[in-house]
Order: sequence, then structure tokens, then C-alpha cells
Amino acid sequence: MSFDLVLFGGTGDLTWRKLMPALFQAHRHGKLPEGGRILAVARDERSDDAYRDFIRERFCDVEADKRPSDEEFARFAQLLHYRRMDLSQPEHYRGLKRWLDEPTAEEGRGGGRADTVVLFLATSPHLFPVICEQLGSAAINGPHVRVVLEKPLGHDLASAQEINRAVSSAFTEEQALRIDHYLGKPAVQNLMALRFGNALFEPLWRRESIANIQITLAERIGVGTRGDFYDRTGALRDMIQNHALQLLTMIAMEPPPSSDADAIRDEKLKVLRSLRPFTPELVARDVVRGQYKAGTVDGKPVNGYLDEVKVPADSRCETFVALRTEVQNWRWAGVPFYLRTGKRLAQRDAQIVVNFREVPHPIFPGTRQANKLVIKLQPEDGLELHLLAAKGGSANSTRPEALSPVSLDLDFDKAFASDRVGGYERLLLDAIAGRLNLFVRSDEQVQAWRWVEPILHAWSHDTVGPRPYTAGGWGPAAASAMVARDGCTWAEEQ
Repeated sequence: MSFDLVLFGGTGDLTWRKLMPALFQAHRHGKLPEGGRILAVARDERSDDAYRDFIRERFCDVEADKRPSDEEFARFAQLLHYRRMDLSQPEHYRGLKRWLDEPTAEEGRGGGRADTVVLFLATSPHLFPVICEQLGSAAINGPHVRVVLEKPLGHDLASAQEINRAVSSAFTEEQALRIDHYLGKPAVQNLMALRFGNALFEPLWRRESIANIQITLAERIGVGTRGDFYDRTGALRDMIQNHALQLLTMIAMEPPPSSDADAIRDEKLKVLRSLRPFTPELVARDVVRGQYKAGTVDGKPVNGYLDEVKVPADSRCETFVALRTEVQNWRWAGVPFYLRTGKRLAQRDAQIVVNFREVPHPIFPGTRQANKLVIKLQPEDGLELHLLAAKGGSANSTRPEALSPVSLDLDFDKAFASDRVGGYERLLLDAIAGRLNLFVRSDEQVQAWRWVEPILHAWSHDTVGPRPYTAGGWGPAAASAMVARDGCTWAEEQ
């Protein structure tokens, strides 16, 4: 299957930091279909060779194991092309259509148009409507065309709906792929297999067996040079509305009737519609927002958020959010779901912790530690099942002190070393192949915005602002107090 992949925003950070390394890895692993072309479009004038040199230089800044050798890059560079485009000019889209339609002698293409065209919008979201409208006007929206939309998809519910209207005016729902790179992570892909491919967990996956579920997306880094963007976005929009909620739906969804994309997304949507809605009183009680101040990370002093580049001195933007919610259905009634994300935290850590209830009748008095399942998303992908076991099976093993915590650890990097595929690599390959399972449908996205809007509204009327927390810690103390009301602690405190 031949393909053309067009990267709008072809010189931007997302393209050279994430997309090009992912495409190179797919090429290195022999997973890219034959007869492919990758076209970067941007505003400045440059030749194909100049663009290839630009990408080669940027590869020096990616992880060492993802950098190509000279020979590898020479082969990969043959796929790369560049075209200057002003995204507001109709004639430039007509020129793009001619480029896509022109016969080519690329290997595997057979001298004709590509079987599949993928248009990846790696631009600011405010450009999505004009790009989609112009693509439709230029007839670059045939049934063999797919458009990939990178988050954030809007700033609030109204802007998200406006983007969706513009997208749907040119493309069908099946053609519009809303990307969430967390869904491409191996551990997330394995959530479906874990729950619905094994008899072990599904009978336990309910309120009778599970005490609470924690989703943590923690970063050690600050906002860096992205202060102006981040200050318009904040942690709730940047991480909770999309990544964390998508993970929650994967954990809480009912078994779909099949592995069909819409069957899965129907069940995810039901979860989003079952989330307890926020009132101003619940926001005050169950949502904690924070903003990092100066502290120490890796033994080195770091600035507070207000001292970062391009951040207003009086900013009330949150860099940390922790919240409590519930899925109001029969499976999950009464089970707290805790979501947490933040910058300048103690460590880089993305994980889902499923805390099981204690045994109903403990015959080992004094042993209170319950089982838990840890689904690790970064820095490594894997699963840990935490159990209690007797020390050495000794004759005194019925004494409380004879029980010790042990864990069964599955490291996906080791278990599937020959088949490892990164998040963006997986999603780009799925976009080319037309596999929709790991992309977000428009009604999911709208419902997620509908759920977070009351939080944004409450904050807009809050005169206190975010709580300060010291960089290098785990956020405001109020986040620990929030879970303590339920008799719980965060995973790092257990």
C-alpha cells in the first residue's frame, strides 16, 4: 500500500521532536509501507535537500538510540520532501493537490497516485478550521484521505465544537483521527488484553473488589521555553481533559461486543457520560490546583513558574491538578477515581494504580497491606502485581510478621523487545493503515470538555488562585488531604 504523509507545521517542534523520530523508527523497523512519501509544509522557502539537512541536524537532539547512522538517514531522507505553503492561500492548496496527484516513479508506487493520503495537522489548533476548510475547497478530502488532529483540540467546549464543525464540513468522522499519544503506549494498548483477554482480572474489575483507582501523570520538567503557550493552557487542559480521561475510560469501560473501533469508542463514551458532574461545591472540595515555586530538582535549584520565560508575573495558571471523581454506574458506584498531573514533581512517572480491597476476614491480624496492580506507562512500560507472601514458607508463617510484600513484574521492554513500537510510531502506522481503535471520536472529545468546563468556570470566579508547591515535591499538601478523607494515600506514600 503506497502512501503520502503530509505534515502541516513541518518545521515545528512536534514534527522534529516526535513525528520524524517516530517515522524514522518505523522505517528502521521495516514497518512503513513501500512507496511512501513524507511531505513537510511550512511558510519559509527551502529545497528538499535543505529540509533534509534541517531534519538531520535535529536528530542530534533526540534520544541516542533513536538517532540514525549516516547510511540509515540517507535511506530515510529519500522519503522526505518539502513544500512552501501559506495556509491561508487557496492557490497553495491547489498546488498541494497537484503534487499529490502527479505520477511518481517512487519505488512501489507504480507511477500513480498514492493509495492513502494522511494529512497530519501539527500546527496550532486555531489553524485547524482554516486548514480543513481549504482542504475541502481544494478537493483534498477524497475517501482515500485521512486528517490527523493533534491536541489540544480547542480551549473550551465552544472552541472544540467549532473545530469539529470545520473538520466535519470537509471530512467524515471515519476520516478524522484525533490523536492522543498516550493511547499509543504499549501498556495502554495492553489494557484491553489485560481485562478482556484474561479470565483472571475481569471478575475482580468492579466495586466489590476494588477500593480506588489512581491515575498519575507526573513530570519533573518545568515549562521551559513554552511559557506563553502553557500559560494559555494549564495542566487541566493540557493533561486531564485528554490524556488522563482517556486512560480512565480504558480502565472503567464495559466489555465491548467486539474489537471494532466504534464498539470500543461507544463504551468509552458511556464512561465519560457516567462521570459525576462537578458543581461549584464539588470543585471546591474535590479539585486541587497548584503552581510550582522555586525548589530543587536533581540537586540543582530551579525557578518557580512565575520566574519562567514568557510567564506573566501575576499568572494564575495551574501547573498541578489533583481531583476526585466517580463513575456513576453499577460496576463502579462508590469507587473513587483520583486523577493527578503536574510539572516539577519529584519524578517523571506515569502510571495507573488499581488498589484492591483488603480481604474480608483477615486471619493474619495486623497485616493491612492490600493487593494492587500497577500499570506503568513511563519512564518504562509494564505491569506490577503486588501480593503478600509468607517468608520462606516457614512454620511460623501464620504470624503477621512472617508476611512480606512481593510483586510479579512484567517489563514490556524485555518481554517484547523485538516488537517494541513507540506511541507516535504506533499511531502514525495506524493512521496510514486506517485503524481507528486508538483515536478519539468527536463525541468523546466533546463530552470530555463538557465534564471539565464546570471546573474552569469555578476557577474563573475563584479569587484565591492555585496553591503554591515547592518544585521537586509531590504538589500541594491539599492533594494528600483530599485522598486522606477517604482513608487513602497516593501510591508513593503507601
